[in-house]
Amino acid sequence: MNKTELVEKIAAGAGIAKVDAKKALDAAVAAVKDALIAGDKVALVGFGTFSVNERPAREGINPATKEKITIAAKKVAKFKAGAELADALN
Repeated sequence: MNKTELVEKIAAGAGIAKVDAKKALDAAVAAVKDALIAGDKVALVGFGTFSVNERPAREGINPATKEKITIAAKKVAKFKAGAELADALN
């Protein structure tokens, strides 16, 4: 499912226009993004939790030259499915 299809599903499910559904989806995505940038968690009960995970710097190997390289530390977005979503999938 792509963004357009998701907007159509939201509009049909909520009984609103596609334009309004797109605005709502964009606002929700922006709110989650802003919260993660600020270092907060976003917990949606029954769906899951978005959080930021920090990966430490580590050593890797360049497969072409077999040289050791240092992979820089970075922050990554993480999603953990909630119990209801996990149960629905199984």
